[in-house]
Amino acid sequence: MERTQKAALASAGIGVLVTALKFGAWWLTGSVALYSDALESIINVVAAGGAFLALRVAARPADAEHPYGHHKAEYLSAVVEGALIIVAALLILREAAMGILAPQPVDAPYLGLAVNGVATVINGAWATYLLRQGRAWRSPALIADARHVLADVFTSVGVLAGFGLVAVTGILVLDPAVAGLVALNILWSGWGMVRGSVDGLMDRAAPNDLVAEIRRLISENGVGALEAHDVRTRHAGQATFIDFHLVVPGEMTVKESHDICDRLESAIEAAVEGAVVVIHVEPGEHAKACGVPVI
Repeated sequence: MERTQKAALASAGIGVLVTALKFGAWWLTGSVALYSDALESIINVVAAGGAFLALRVAARPADAEHPYGHHKAEYLSAVVEGALIIVAALLILREAAMGILAPQPVDAPYLGLAVNGVATVINGAWATYLLRQGRAWRSPALIADARHVLADVFTSVGVLAGFGLVAVTGILVLDPAVAGLVALNILWSGWGMVRGSVDGLMDRAAPNDLVAEIRRLISENGVGALEAHDVRTRHAGQATFIDFHLVVPGEMTVKESHDICDRLESAIEAAVEGAVVVIHVEPGEHAKACGVPVI
C-alpha cells in the first residue's frame, strides 16, 4: 500500500474517533450547534474513505483502456469531497434555522465544551499534517481531504465560541446563530474545492515556476540540439505530463538525436517528481524564434 493510501486510511480512522467524541458532546448537552458539528464530521469519514478508494484507483498502472494511467481519479475524489462539504453546510444551515425558530436550553455545557474541544485539537493536528504531506506528495485527494478536515476544525472553533457564549450569557439563540454563520463559511470552502478540482480535470498547466524550471533543464541538457519549442505541461494527480518539440541539425543521425532525448528525459524526470516526458524531434528548418535555445 502506498504512503498516500495509508494516510487516507488513517484519516478515516481519525474521523471515526472525532465523530464519536462530537456526538458524545451533543448527547451530553443537546446543543444544536454541537449536533451540527457532529454531522459535518460524518462527512469527513465518508470523504476519507472516498479519498482512499480514489488513491487505490489512481495507483493502477496504465492499461489498454487507459493508456495515460488513472491519475485523474484523485480529482474526481476531490470533486466529491467538495460536494459533500456543501451538503454538510446545508444540513447545518437547516439545523441552525430550526434552532433559531425554537431555541432549546442546553445541559452540562462545560463538559460538552471540553469533549468537543479534545476532538477539535485532534482534528487540527491531523489536518495540518495531512495538508503538509499531501502537498509534499503532490496528491490532490489528500490535499482535498486535509482541507475538508480543516473546514471541520473551523466549524468546531466557531461552534465552541457560540456554545461558550450560550453557557456564559444564557442567550440560547446564539447557539444556532453561530452554527449558521460557520455553515456559510463551509459552503464557500466546499465550492472552492469543487472549482479547483474541476480545473484539474480540465488539464491545467503546471505552475509558472515549474514550467520555468523545465525550460531551464531543456536548455542546459539539450546540448547538440538547436532549440526546443511548443513546451506544454499538464497536471494529472501526482503525474506531470510534459511534451515539446526538439529541433536538431538536419544532418544529425537518429541515434544522435535519440541520445539527446534520453539525456533530456533523465534530467527532467530526476528534477520533477512524477514527470512523464514526450519529445517530438524535428530537423533544423523547423526552428522557431520563440523556442528555448539550447546552451
